[in-house]
Amino acid sequence: MALPHVNAVVIGSGAGGGVAAKELAEAGLSVVLLERGRWQTAFDYRKDDLQNQRTTQLGPAFGPHDLKKNPRVRVDDNGNARVVYANGWDYQNNAMCVGGGTLSYGAMAWRFMEQDFRMRSTYGDVENSTLADWPISYDDLEPFYEKAEWEIGVSGDDSGNPFKAPRKKALPMPALPHSRECEILKPAALRLGLHPFDIPMLRNTVPFNERPACMRCRWCVGFACECNAKCGTQNTVIPKALATGNCELRTECLAKEVVIDDRGRAKAVAYFDENDRLQEQPCDLVVVSCSAIESARLLLNSKSKLFPEGLGNRSDWVGRNLQGHSYCGAMGLFDEDVYDDLGPGAQIAICDYNHGNPGMKTGAMLANEFIRLPIQFAESNYVGVKRWGIDHKNYMRTMFRRTIRVMGPVQEIPVFDARVSVDPAVKDFWGIPVARLSGSKHPHCVEVSYYIAERAEAWLKEAGAIQTWRQPSGMGLSGGQHQAGTCRMGDDPATSVVNRNGQIHDCDNVFVADGSLHVTNGGFNPVLTILANAYRISDYITREWKGSKFR
Repeated sequence: MALPHVNAVVIGSGAGGGVAAKELAEAGLSVVLLERGRWQTAFDYRKDDLQNQRTTQLGPAFGPHDLKKNPRVRVDDNGNARVVYANGWDYQNNAMCVGGGTLSYGAMAWRFMEQDFRMRSTYGDVENSTLADWPISYDDLEPFYEKAEWEIGVSGDDSGNPFKAPRKKALPMPALPHSRECEILKPAALRLGLHPFDIPMLRNTVPFNERPACMRCRWCVGFACECNAKCGTQNTVIPKALATGNCELRTECLAKEVVIDDRGRAKAVAYFDENDRLQEQPCDLVVVSCSAIESARLLLNSKSKLFPEGLGNRSDWVGRNLQGHSYCGAMGLFDEDVYDDLGPGAQIAICDYNHGNPGMKTGAMLANEFIRLPIQFAESNYVGVKRWGIDHKNYMRTMFRRTIRVMGPVQEIPVFDARVSVDPAVKDFWGIPVARLSGSKHPHCVEVSYYIAERAEAWLKEAGAIQTWRQPSGMGLSGGQHQAGTCRMGDDPATSVVNRNGQIHDCDNVFVADGSLHVTNGGFNPVLTILANAYRISDYITREWKGSKFR
């Protein structure tokens, strides 16, 4: 039996899709929200140090849950391809469940800086890169940043950051009381002439939106929040979408393709339901928000007579410019305990090195790291001891409670050949060609990572570290939790996939609303920008809908 027609199908319930579903449903559109994962809570994986979204060897806690059904292919620098699964870092996973990565993320809530929207204008041409300006400015996104901060909930205090872009309204919640690490790092930063401040976080620090405040446990980043204080789409906008009566959430439903009619417009979404039956949901418009890897994969697999190379791929830009962040920094050993067991750990940051670094074309913010669980700390073996026996025990006893880690996400310079394609031979359980990941970073990103690691080390030494270890980035392809860039926004269809409103250039009733839109990815965790862009794109859709454009 054919499914009843709806106005919109939103594919993916993470940061972008959750917002889009809520905005469209509240505007009166009938919405089906497809999610390939399932509803999960903190009690599905209760404080399991061995299985969380950052310790993947046992499989990711928040999906995909069946590793063998969901392979990808990774191509190394020599052109050798191998099948990879979500229990390895090469998979570049970022959670597949209701809420997507917002269920288990660290929840840093950064606005990009004004320069981040005009990197080409700021730094000029960078050889062997696709560095470009965004087709929108910070001012275009500012009201939607504000909307995300207040509707979903952001705490913190960035008033001490002179480098931030202007805001019209303060954050709705204060920062948490300072931890021991913050008390050590803040005066050291001030002595160095830096500008420390409290990190904005998508986390309740006081009761907000009928949910409680953070209880400051150590099981935070990589875990779902036990007290529901962490603000994701699963506990904010998606419940509001469902409450309208206009939105139906279908879980464990994997999108196969966007179905295109003879006029080149989307008429339905084909998907496999929770019983692995192929269904076709007819609709007026589609919003793709599956994450940068899976959104590109879906479009490339949406082939038709008018789009033989995949939907939106007439100029061969779908899947290109895959980027995450080149993480780097340093760890410092202190002669006394600095660990106070107060979550989430990360609290203090500086933006002095995001731009204006001598001879550099990019940069990063620096912040203290989230609380490291013992199993994660054991994996970060800086001194080269064996991972068993008395040497390992002494390493953990000496280092775990006496170290501070300062890290930063270097804004990557996009590269055309860092990409997602679909594999010609390997298919998933449902017979859909899988994502094939290839390419590497621009070498300048690694150069910048060495500079940022030196700055992190200098901060730790000023704070009293008696021994330090730098951690620069390597050349490997980066995506994972911060994946972006594969469906780039732009005014020119020859060098982008969607326009400034998120519309695929060649198909005006298919939109993209996730990190794959990002032309560049900022020197920050990108989720607040994904949320803000989803609000902005949804605003355009609902305004156009009222003019009956898509019906």
